[in-house]
Amino acid sequence: MADSHYTRLLFAGGAALALLALAACDQAAPPESTRSAAESVMDDTTLPTSAPSDSALIQRALGFTPPEIEARPVTIEQLGRTRVDNYAWLRDDNWQQVMRDPSVLRADIRAMLEAENAYHDEVMSPLKALEERLFQEMRGRIKEDDSSVPTRDRQWFYYSRFREGGQYPVFARRPADEQGEISGEEIILFDGDAEAEPYEYFRLAAFEHSPDQRLVAWAVDTNGSEYYTIRIRDLSTNEDIATLTDEGYGSLVWANDSRTLYWVWRDESARPKRVYRQTIDSAERELVYEEADDGFFINVDRTDGDTWVMVSTGDHTTSEIRLYDANDPAAEPLLVAAREEGVEYSLTETGQGMFIRTNAGDAVDFKIMRAPVDDPRRENWEAFIEHRPGIYVTGLMGFEHWLVRSERANALPRIIVRNVDSAQEYAIAFEEEAYALGMSGGFEFATDEMRFTYESPSTPRQTWDFDMATRDRTLRKEQEIPSGHDPEAYVVRRVNITARDGAEVPVTLLHRADAVLDGSAPLLLYGYGSYGISIPATFSISNLSLVDRGMIYAIAHVRGGTDKGYGWYLDGKLDRKTNTFNDFVDAGRALIEAGYTSEGRIVSFGGSAGGLLVGAAMNQAPELFAGVIGAVPFVDVLNTISDASLPLTPPEWNEWGNPITDEAAYDHMLSYSPYDQVSAQAYPHLLATAGLTDPRVTYWEPAKWVARVRELRTDDGLTLLRTNMGAGHGGASGRFDSLRERAQDYTFALLVAGLADLETNLE
Repeated sequence: MADSHYTRLLFAGGAALALLALAACDQAAPPESTRSAAESVMDDTTLPTSAPSDSALIQRALGFTPPEIEARPVTIEQLGRTRVDNYAWLRDDNWQQVMRDPSVLRADIRAMLEAENAYHDEVMSPLKALEERLFQEMRGRIKEDDSSVPTRDRQWFYYSRFREGGQYPVFARRPADEQGEISGEEIILFDGDAEAEPYEYFRLAAFEHSPDQRLVAWAVDTNGSEYYTIRIRDLSTNEDIATLTDEGYGSLVWANDSRTLYWVWRDESARPKRVYRQTIDSAERELVYEEADDGFFINVDRTDGDTWVMVSTGDHTTSEIRLYDANDPAAEPLLVAAREEGVEYSLTETGQGMFIRTNAGDAVDFKIMRAPVDDPRRENWEAFIEHRPGIYVTGLMGFEHWLVRSERANALPRIIVRNVDSAQEYAIAFEEEAYALGMSGGFEFATDEMRFTYESPSTPRQTWDFDMATRDRTLRKEQEIPSGHDPEAYVVRRVNITARDGAEVPVTLLHRADAVLDGSAPLLLYGYGSYGISIPATFSISNLSLVDRGMIYAIAHVRGGTDKGYGWYLDGKLDRKTNTFNDFVDAGRALIEAGYTSEGRIVSFGGSAGGLLVGAAMNQAPELFAGVIGAVPFVDVLNTISDASLPLTPPEWNEWGNPITDEAAYDHMLSYSPYDQVSAQAYPHLLATAGLTDPRVTYWEPAKWVARVRELRTDDGLTLLRTNMGAGHGGASGRFDSLRERAQDYTFALLVAGLADLETNLE
């Protein structure tokens, strides 16, 4: 979704990084046959209906002895309450330095993590062939030498591509001729594979060419800590001419003079705190903004028509924007609207004014205001599109003659195009039961052409160019699946389940068209449910490896996201947070009742705050699940949100509450915190993953969770921890390395679902 020029860059040539790298890593050398091993299994073997506990592989795995994690009790007094934490010692007091240099991790903690990795590998060792098969299937669905659709910026077309076998994107451009068509030879601007070669970890946050197209500013993290080095590259020589900082946040933007860069600095607690303005041929940097509130994070950007540089600050529920004249390297700020608790706004420039998406005035699902481009301060806002309850305005994109908005209604997205000169508007229509949309405007402002993407769980991503004046669609690219894919072989359904309080919760389902829905199939249930993030019904090259083996894939669109509007988010946060977990559990029970699966046949999967979701659901209803996968899971909620030194804690208080000062928030958080609520009961098999340099969910959260579950569970189920010792929150950075990690996760899912025995020989 593009509210700005910089976001357009990420969707267009300058970071098809965002689309290609992520799409590709949920994508990898075509196999010898276009039929997968899973399809062969389904042809020749009846899928098992026995319980996962009958699995010979699981029985073998239970024969290994897990490492002992020492309990070192620490008593914590807080707000007159006392709790005991046996595993607080796993938090290295030197954690800020560990983020930057993992070698300084305390020896006893490193020994524990390495022992857990060795145990994980021992348990999973008979499944290496299955893991490799999954990996090759997923990789076989990737067009390895894929490229993004080129996007024009005046005399150049920009794009990114992968070479066959390459882990990282190559950024390139080709000249445009007088008719606006691509001509001439490719010029490589940045070879990701070559640049990444010296590093175990390599992730770009930005790659933005200057307005005069002579330079590129790029930001790279080489250890997973999310501290970015910002460099300037001269495109005439393809050499870096300046390094501005190694403490960047990854957010940067050019002023229109192509010599001045605005960039964000992060402090020793990994928080973005300052905006500097710097001329690239000077070592001097000018501080133009510093944020005093630890709860507010900063981003820099440009408006769509390049009139303003925006310095945006905010937390999850409050916004504040300062504008700097993009044509004046010494510009003073213009404050659009001072922060007001609970009021959010964003700006989108068109040729007929500045449009403001905001929830001001209790517009829960947001409304659109209008103001002059040269003075969009709040006193100049006028009503444009009033608030419509139940129709959530998710984003705006501006052109000289057009305003494009994305909306979500009934848990489905749509795109609305409006001519700002005539005020006429129309919707772009789509037909499947569940699907996902993306939209981008490229680099050019004075154009009638926009670009959108369409996909569904059974339909690979399609990239369309759309003429907003004629309404003609041109298919520019369809995601290729080299190993073969037939959308008709799958069924996508959107169902609504009734939660315990009467709320209707959408669930997206993907299964094979020939699946027998008699309750015998295992089911992977995915969810997130925090920060107002909706989970789109996208195409996934990895999920097919589960579905082809007889699993059903389901997404529960639980409260805490904005799948059904902003009110859906509000009903799943703070003192209503337990609605999120109840929705997930109730979705599982409803799918059992509807005959999609059976009790004890569900594998739940959630990452980050989704790890909180599956952890809380596991405590509430362990009998539903065969297994639980928590990827970098946010599970030590009370301790983390009570630690103001952690990077994300102050901004999180308006999401969860502040247990440092608020007794009710403390008690509510304690009631659902997965780590604190682990109890003496039988649990599903558990896999938790961690990244040693993760600043978002620190490594010790999943480590402590695993230790406590293993200590208290009353059964002999598996409790596994896998820590990437050279990566952060996003896991491995290369597209194939990342895919390998997903193959490992899904191998565990097949194991605990009872399907792995079909493909594994224990002899």
